[in-house]
Amino acid sequence: MAEIIQKDGTWTFDGDAVRIVPGHDKGVSLLRQHLGEVTVPLHAIAGISHEPGRKAGRLRLRLRDGADPLLQVTGGRLPEGSDPYRLTVEPDRTGVAEYFVDAVRNALLLDGVDPGPSDAYLMPGPPVPISVSAGDGTVTFDGDAVTLQWSWTAEDAKTAGGSRTFRTADLKAVEWVPARGLENGWLRFSLAGVPSAGPPKYDPHTVEIFGLRKDPLMALAAAAVVVRLPHPAAAAASAPVPSIPPTAAPAALPTPAPAGDDHDALLRRLRELGELHTTGILTAEEFALAKAAILRRF
Repeated sequence: MAEIIQKDGTWTFDGDAVRIVPGHDKGVSLLRQHLGEVTVPLHAIAGISHEPGRKAGRLRLRLRDGADPLLQVTGGRLPEGSDPYRLTVEPDRTGVAEYFVDAVRNALLLDGVDPGPSDAYLMPGPPVPISVSAGDGTVTFDGDAVTLQWSWTAEDAKTAGGSRTFRTADLKAVEWVPARGLENGWLRFSLAGVPSAGPPKYDPHTVEIFGLRKDPLMALAAAAVVVRLPHPAAAAASAPVPSIPPTAAPAALPTPAPAGDDHDALLRRLRELGELHTTGILTAEEFALAKAAILRRF
């Protein structure tokens, strides 16, 4: 087991999953506090890195594209401090951070985890029920129905129709855009067969985000809904394939690159070395040297 404990939080790796617990320091973001403990299964991880710094370093866990609904809906636009897969590391814990990175990387190699995109959500998303008040409204989601209630800052175009409630089965998309500078963001729910009512400020299915402290929490509400919608990969697979006109010439296929060491064979050899070391046939030094030689061939 590998573990690193910091003011920012605690990360633990048991060989099967990385368990992330946010810290209690006042600098920990509201989003991470509300999201709470997160368990990331090994097969959802694409990579991990430690980035040293003069005052503090960072551990970064990179998830496979499409594995996490929160990352899917935010699209890399979360504020740095709100990223649940980032841990601030004090300079005197650099060695522990590097050991943690090695432990996760070795497990990824030995298990042959595919770092490519996932065709299904591998993370459960934020727990429900969830209710977030920010911008010009409140979003409440119980796992089946979304309710939008308006604050005094909302425009008449929204408040005139009262609160809005709709089921996830009626949704076709959820769009979250953070506030940037003087431009407001929004959380928009697009319903099947219902056209958009224009700018977020006037759309009764959109909460406008002003860029205040609680606004990132809207991303949690968005992720809780998104995880219950069809995965983007499933939607892409069901999309019709355009037909090729009979007169069109087929595109030339790229010439395959020359084959090097077989990836699967190298992974099998790593597993064999691990078993030999576990049973005592190889010493720790012999195992480290052999493993390093194989990793250089990837």
